[in-house]
Amino acid sequence: MNQAPVTKFPVTDAVREALAVTRRGVEELLPEDEWTHKLARSAATGVPLRIKLGLDPTAPDIHLGHTVVLNKMRQLQDLGHTVIFLIGDFTSMIGDPSGRNSTRPPLTADQIKVNAETYRAQADKILDPSKTELRYNSEWSDPLGARGLIQLAAKYTVARMMERDDFHKRFSSGQSISVHEFLYPLMQGYDSVALRSDLELGGTDQKFNLLMGRHLQQEYGQEPQCILTMPLLVGLDGVDKMSKSKNNYVGITEDANSMFAKVLSISDDLMWDWYTLLSMRSLADIAKLREQIAGGRNPKEVKVELAREITARFHSSAAADAAEQDFANRSKGGVPDDIPEVALSGAPLGVAALLKAAGLAPSSSEANRLIEGGGVRVDSSVVSDKGLKLGAGTYVLQVGKRKFARVTLD
Repeated sequence: MNQAPVTKFPVTDAVREALAVTRRGVEELLPEDEWTHKLARSAATGVPLRIKLGLDPTAPDIHLGHTVVLNKMRQLQDLGHTVIFLIGDFTSMIGDPSGRNSTRPPLTADQIKVNAETYRAQADKILDPSKTELRYNSEWSDPLGARGLIQLAAKYTVARMMERDDFHKRFSSGQSISVHEFLYPLMQGYDSVALRSDLELGGTDQKFNLLMGRHLQQEYGQEPQCILTMPLLVGLDGVDKMSKSKNNYVGITEDANSMFAKVLSISDDLMWDWYTLLSMRSLADIAKLREQIAGGRNPKEVKVELAREITARFHSSAAADAAEQDFANRSKGGVPDDIPEVALSGAPLGVAALLKAAGLAPSSSEANRLIEGGGVRVDSSVVSDKGLKLGAGTYVLQVGKRKFARVTLD
């Protein structure tokens, strides 16, 4: 049967600009010609596109790595399109196996509820809440039932499922794969059917699941969505993707001073990736900053601008100002005003024990390692003797540039 001809819509300057906004910082945009057609049709008809991002509420806090796709959502939202912030309360009970070498334990209903409420509050710091469609995939997944789930499963083959890299590696190495894990990409793909999505966003590790949405939309007679993958943000260490487990992250609910200082700690090279993926400044503005550094401007000044922008976004301009001043005080050897106060007894006590008791080191052995590395100060003086003991009195303990505690010992 012949298909109806596709109406061609003009690719105007506005459409080209929207395409440039879409492309910014992306890993892949597939298929780009289809997305250009969707943009042109939207511009000609005035009908906004439906842009979906699904997140499973697997932890209560979002870090800057999670905001990369949220920033892209906001950019597309500012172009007038409808963004759908989808909370995967149903899929969380399955557990996403993406990129994993073992089955991920599913969350309980209570864990999902608590985390989902926190996710929405944090996402509202980036997206415009008044223009964001909030959905939960249990809306259509629960009513699907056993019969509907079997019918859905019939629309994809095991052979195609095993093409997925993580499944293939686990199978080849003899690691177990539970049947329910095959349901995860199917259910995520079915979300796109239920929402009639035009574009779905995700990290590069979600590509298989995003393509599943395209496949299932075609199976259900819908126009298939395009997919957009964003790179995984490299964390503070400059090596691995940002992750809580690697402790190289910046949480968006962290206090302003910590957030500001952590952003300033990244390398000059990494700063440009963060500008592209996290800043709301235009690419032209970022190019000018590069030119200024090439012309002799101190890279730290440009990094301060990034730290200020990110801190102000999640706190306020006033908080960013205060954080900048706090960082300057610490860099000059000054002591911040709001450091923890700790009272201890048993003088005299060794410095390593004091660091552990004050929460500045996780263990005495780690405290000794910090002392050996010259990273510990007592009242601004570097401690070089691991055997040093302090008598009764009040001392300011410092580890590195950012950790302080005022300890009163009796």
